[in-house]
Amino acid sequence: MTSLDLQTESAAQSDYAAVGGAPAITAVVNRFYELVLGDDLLAKHFEGTEMARLKRHQVALVSQVMGGPVEYEGRELRAAHANLGITAEEFGAVAGHLITALTEAGVPSEIIDRTVGAVAATQPDIVEVAAAQD
Repeated sequence: MTSLDLQTESAAQSDYAAVGGAPAITAVVNRFYELVLGDDLLAKHFEGTEMARLKRHQVALVSQVMGGPVEYEGRELRAAHANLGITAEEFGAVAGHLITALTEAGVPSEIIDRTVGAVAATQPDIVEVAAAQD
């Protein structure tokens, strides 16, 4: 492991710790899903979904993204979102709700930027429907 790897790992660990660890991330994920499920554009994608299980997976995923000691063990994102017809607009709305939940929780903007950057990198695995053509 190089010193750069150690610095990156240390910075990632500090993001998880800086936000308050698992309890804070759990609160952010709960708020995030309140926003998502309250959004008419997105709610249809969650009909019939076992939300407690989904929230557990999301807490693990966000924890891992922030460098926490939790490892996401859910399905690959591409497989989990296959055939859902998720649009770029819907992906953007989800990212916006994540930003709102993190902001409301008092997460520093630089941590929000890193977290949302990691989420944005998953867009090719999640979005199946290109922007509407006029």
